[in-house]
Amino acid sequence: MGMAIKIRTLLLERNMKIKDLAEKLGYSGNNLSNKLKNDNFSDKELRQIAEILNCDYEASFIMRDTGKII
Repeated sequence: MGMAIKIRTLLLERNMKIKDLAEKLGYSGNNLSNKLKNDNFSDKELRQIAEILNCDYEASFIMRDTGKII
């Protein structure tokens, strides 16, 4: 599942509109809509979105052979 789908799901869970999230991020509604359409978010943006939506965001790599999380 791409991040755009996850963000849209969270918006539904939080009863927020794209426009509401865009305002809190300091973006135009069109800018955020384009980012969602292209599923194009930086790690920093994802952390900001998580904070706004009262969520934890974790990004990690897990080595398949050892299970080590990096």
